[in-house]
Amino acid sequence: MPVAWDEFRLVRAVAERGALAPAAAHLGINPSTAFRRLAAVEAALGTRLFERHRSGYVPTPAGEAMAVAAARMEEEVARFDREVADRALTPSGTLRVTAAATLVTDLLMPMLGRFRARYPAVQVDLVVSEEALNLSRRDADVALRATRDPPPNLVGRRIATIAWAVYGRVQAEAADAAWVSPSEAVAGGLFARFVAARAGPERVALRINTVQGLCEAIVEGVGIGPLPCYRGDRIAALRRLSGPEPDLAGSLWLLTHPDLRHAARVRAFMDHVAAEVAPLRPTLEGRRPEAPSA
Repeated sequence: MPVAWDEFRLVRAVAERGALAPAAAHLGINPSTAFRRLAAVEAALGTRLFERHRSGYVPTPAGEAMAVAAARMEEEVARFDREVADRALTPSGTLRVTAAATLVTDLLMPMLGRFRARYPAVQVDLVVSEEALNLSRRDADVALRATRDPPPNLVGRRIATIAWAVYGRVQAEAADAAWVSPSEAVAGGLFARFVAARAGPERVALRINTVQGLCEAIVEGVGIGPLPCYRGDRIAALRRLSGPEPDLAGSLWLLTHPDLRHAARVRAFMDHVAAEVAPLRPTLEGRRPEAPSA
């Protein structure tokens, strides 16, 4: 009995995530629906695709083979989409863009209005995510990322340096203050190591895995901590407690898949954002603090 493409996707999602609930969430379906569909596929094929253990779902050899086939099929579909997109002569269609929350609110959102005014035939699908989405699988077409090491399988341009400094509330003193620390999951633990070198574990009041949450905690007085200067300098309640820290400086990149770099909508968006970021470089690099916001 032929198996539908959606069932291949289901098996791959379960194999990659090891459980039904996260696989169902990834596919946008109900866990109970995923359970019934998986049972139906196994019944149709006459073989078990997963061993059910207390720790999760482990693929059998048949399940592994089906997941591998799904990956190949998905890559072929993505390649076809990229080839079709590359043939477009004028910027039009849907453009999937991904960026972290702070980059969206502080930088990207004002630029999107002007981009849409200039290219009304492009519909932007914006995915706000702290995680690096897979551009090869078309999770996104363009990524705006703060990173020191962009993935080697992507192409793009470095458009600015992002400076970081230590911030606290206006009345904060660094000597004996508690700290708010990015978690080990952020930037490979770079920021967590920075804080650990300056404060013992007993002085770390909070660890958090998003820059947005880190900023809010510092504003609320939970502790002092590192922030990107473009964010910290514009908040009236905060002040710098250090100069820009060279060990924390990163780069702002616009990235896309090589097969999409000549697509009109991708090229137009990357050129637009790069041009808009250029006058903001002093602020991003911590050389000219913005006027604080209210």
